[in-house]
Amino acid sequence: MKKIIQIARLELSLLFYSPIAWLMLLILFIQMTMDFTPKLPELARGQTLNALTDKLFVNIEYAGVLSAVLDKLYLYIPLITMGIISRETSSGSIKLLYSSPVKLSHVVYGKFLSMMLYNLMIMAVICLFVVIGAIYIPHFDYPHILVALLAIYLMLNTFAAIGIFVSSLTTYQAVAAISTFVVLAFMNYIGRVGQGIDFIRDLTHSLSMPDRTARMMSGLLNSRDVIYYLVISGIFLALTITKLELERVSKTVLQQVMKYGLIVLVGLTITYISSRQQMIGYYDATATQQNTISKNTQEILKNMGDESVEMTEYVNGLEDSYNQATPNKRIADIARWEPYLRFKPNIQMKWVYYYDSIPGITEQLKQQNFTFNHYVMFMSNLMKLDLRKFLTPAEIKQKINLKGENARVVMQLKYKDRTTFLRTFSPDSYFWPKEAETGAALKRLIVKAPKVVFATDGYQRSMDKIGDRDYKTLANTKLSRGSMVNQGFDVDSVSLENGEIPEGIAALVIADPKVAFSLRAVAKLQKYIDQGGNLMVAGEIGKQGIINPLLESLGVKMLDGTLVQQSKDYSNDLLMPNLAAGSVAMIPELQPYYLKKWIVSMPGASALSYDSNGPFTTHPLLMTNPESSWLKKGKLVLDSATAVFDVKAGDQKGSFPVALMLSRNRNNKEQRIMVSGDADFLSNAELARVNMTTVNGGFAQGIFKWFAYGEFPIDTSRPEPKDNATTLTRTSVKALQIIYYGVIPSIIFLMGMVILIRRKGK
Repeated sequence: MKKIIQIARLELSLLFYSPIAWLMLLILFIQMTMDFTPKLPELARGQTLNALTDKLFVNIEYAGVLSAVLDKLYLYIPLITMGIISRETSSGSIKLLYSSPVKLSHVVYGKFLSMMLYNLMIMAVICLFVVIGAIYIPHFDYPHILVALLAIYLMLNTFAAIGIFVSSLTTYQAVAAISTFVVLAFMNYIGRVGQGIDFIRDLTHSLSMPDRTARMMSGLLNSRDVIYYLVISGIFLALTITKLELERVSKTVLQQVMKYGLIVLVGLTITYISSRQQMIGYYDATATQQNTISKNTQEILKNMGDESVEMTEYVNGLEDSYNQATPNKRIADIARWEPYLRFKPNIQMKWVYYYDSIPGITEQLKQQNFTFNHYVMFMSNLMKLDLRKFLTPAEIKQKINLKGENARVVMQLKYKDRTTFLRTFSPDSYFWPKEAETGAALKRLIVKAPKVVFATDGYQRSMDKIGDRDYKTLANTKLSRGSMVNQGFDVDSVSLENGEIPEGIAALVIADPKVAFSLRAVAKLQKYIDQGGNLMVAGEIGKQGIINPLLESLGVKMLDGTLVQQSKDYSNDLLMPNLAAGSVAMIPELQPYYLKKWIVSMPGASALSYDSNGPFTTHPLLMTNPESSWLKKGKLVLDSATAVFDVKAGDQKGSFPVALMLSRNRNNKEQRIMVSGDADFLSNAELARVNMTTVNGGFAQGIFKWFAYGEFPIDTSRPEPKDNATTLTRTSVKALQIIYYGVIPSIIFLMGMVILIRRKGK
């Protein structure tokens, strides 16, 4: 060990007595300064104040300073290592090493140790920027940054080991530098090789660098990636030692190849085994545990026990979604499942490729006298598909019934004898299911899914129609992420007049009936309520005479008149009530929206009144703003004139409830009922509204989660990040700009000059 340290000291002295080492440090610092300091004024003005540790340092999307430097580091190491062995060879001093009592392995380890120490100098330069975050960001996420710095350091050492080996192959330093660039580029590219072949894909991915560095930069430390860097470094150091030793002895070409091959084989075996899911250990260093699935999802996987889960992904080669799930993207697909594999390694994944007709296109083909076979040949040629690797329409129909899944990429999850679909979404900013949808699908495999039934009598809002006032987006749109069928619910419809309300349902929905129910239907509904069934009743303006008889036994009444809200941008009948405290009591996940005073849009709503001494405990969910809204009696005329509060006409000022939650104990459970003075807030149009800050979708999910007693949707929320503030001021920003643009570069330059001048003087 003593000799290794001596060699390392000698190598470091040679390194720092040359201008190249100082020049590299100076250029690196200037590059990072140019990336980082322009963000400081914006930060001091209070912009981008959210998860600052992640955004400023490691987030790739926001060009964090540590993520940005990753693309530059491979430019530095080859220039440092290019002469580390080739210098010995070209000067002839290598012969002295061969004849000296020092082992060649000690020489290589000593030179590598010197590079590790130089890499620490690079890390010190990088840490000069981390210090700014540590000083000026309260609740700075230190563990996350430390893991990111570890990833960079391991990568630098791996680059150094590769550079040392390449340097041993040639006597020309320029050739060594260029060759190192090529090898590093190969190590970055190898992860793309053989993506269509399972074993080769796994093997090449186990050697790929970029994905590992990005994963650790995100704050997820895992044994697979650490072992990878150590093994790759070990492989190239062993190859270097073997190369130098073989120059001293005479070996046949076959013997040399076998020796090199054995080193590579052992290294590949270790990386491959360590990348198997059962062998990986994890540590999520982020404060919000952003790389780890939520406790609720972990509990679902735990409750599944040791039984395996089978995930089969069905991909239609003719549908546009095929481009998101080609075999070449399999590694990314597997990576999306890794957070779940971490807690349940026996999730078995399969992929089935087929071709079949697409809803809507087949009808168009018939109209154009264009057969399906012609379409298949045209698309296969256009997309360069080998149809021999795809199941035919007849073969896929024998395997599974995908009718109703829009011919898109869909996953079927199977656990024991139960199956469910996990879908992809369009149009959506993110194509694949997120944790909420995945957790809901997994939970459906182990519990009975809650069923919500929509009444159809009286021309009510339909769960199957796409009209503005209907409920398909809420209930039954398979392409919509927030739809109930993708959040764990089953949905169905029933006619109170001609059918029977199913037993054991989560809730019955009555939404805007336009004609009065028959006595028979009312009797069925009353029996359902008396037996403790959960119920949602949503009325509309002008339908008080239809709705109030249904609400009478609940102690609730829709008041006459129309709620009006003043607005310079919207119609006066567009009500924008705020969440009340009762909404948080109903679903705690709504608390952030309640504190931020988010609104629910309601086009045309009636005020509600309730009897506080009635049979139910009642709490308001939504309340109108008393300053800008009032209850207008009589007919509201919507024209160019603005509605005016008129006391003489009976108008009433105040804060009125427009949605209520009712509960009572019935048949050993809590009966839950929700009443709304508007049915449009759940409509397709309002759930798609994007021109105001509304929480209709979240409020709707909260209502049905309440009906499902918290079973669905799955709560995947995490704590809010605490590093959302900075103590930077204009004065401190100017001081930092002076220090980082002038003072520190000058110090690095002067240190290098002083050492070089002293060396030359000696």
